[in-house]
Amino acid sequence: MNNKLDIACGGNKQEGFFGIDIRPLPGVDLVHDLEKFPWPLGSDRFVIAVASHYIEHIKPWLSIDFMNEVWRVLQVGGTFAAATPYPGSRGFWQDPTHCNGWSEVTFQYFDPEYPLYQIYKPKPWKIKKGFPVWQPMGNLEVILEKIEEVKNV
Repeated sequence: MNNKLDIACGGNKQEGFFGIDIRPLPGVDLVHDLEKFPWPLGSDRFVIAVASHYIEHIKPWLSIDFMNEVWRVLQVGGTFAAATPYPGSRGFWQDPTHCNGWSEVTFQYFDPEYPLYQIYKPKPWKIKKGFPVWQPMGNLEVILEKIEEVKNV
């Protein structure tokens, strides 16, 4: 069983990864609309998930649901790596389907170590040290680690 997931892989699936995309392109292992939850994938199945230039296409009101779904399919300690054009950059505005700008602060909403997490309290992630990295006129890259959910008793 393949334990690495390429989210919205398109025709450029990473070698050795299981690819999911809405389009039935060569290399896509599962055709599915990534904005329909849950995905037809088992929980805790993957150790790595990547999304290269996809999160900027997610309808903003589905961002938390999307992140919670990536969390669901990853094993605890698994990593999620995402790359996106920096909001407001030429790369962000060039594509008419880009609708969701993720900045270096956005990911703090998903990490319980930051006050912004308390606003929505989604499934918990840890922002890996040294991330996110960005250039205002370029891309933003982040690596998150799935951490255990703390149950309120």
